[in-house]
Amino acid sequence: MKAVFLTLLFGLVCAAQETPAEIDPSKVVGQWRTIYAAADNKEKIVEGGPLRCYNRQIECINNCKQLSLSFYIKSDGTCQFFSEVLQRQEGGVYFIEFEGKIYLQIIHVTDNILVFYYENDDGEKITKVTEGSAKGTSFTPEEFQKYQQLNNERGIPNENIENIIETDDCPP
Repeated sequence: MKAVFLTLLFGLVCAAQETPAEIDPSKVVGQWRTIYAAADNKEKIVEGGPLRCYNRQIECINNCKQLSLSFYIKSDGTCQFFSEVLQRQEGGVYFIEFEGKIYLQIIHVTDNILVFYYENDDGEKITKVTEGSAKGTSFTPEEFQKYQQLNNERGIPNENIENIIETDDCPP
């Protein structure tokens, strides 16, 4: 019953969000660095948190029906490399089991920035997270303003934004 409720809740949340345009694979593919992350449960994304990701590479597989993500997570100060393949579901949502269940959407992409929104269900709580990545090592003021707007639209407080790039000392 809990699974049915969570599925319904997730469907309603997705329906209430701005529907992203079809993904342009040429803009998604490449090397990306996580610049910012924000969450409604900030403990998940603080330094050493289980969802503090240091993105490196994104590839579209089969016209983006699958996404291959390469990233690091730090545990006790040690960078641990992950390469995961996410499966596309209805409505452009990707699913993966990582630190629970993650339902991920690409909600904004340009030539220089990419923003993920995902919900992490760890079995006890659902945490809403955004990750802003760039092809470089920073956002312009306009890009940061857009990132803040995307957080506001999803009910994630901007005071919960973490500057991820400042602690990124994992290998390229």
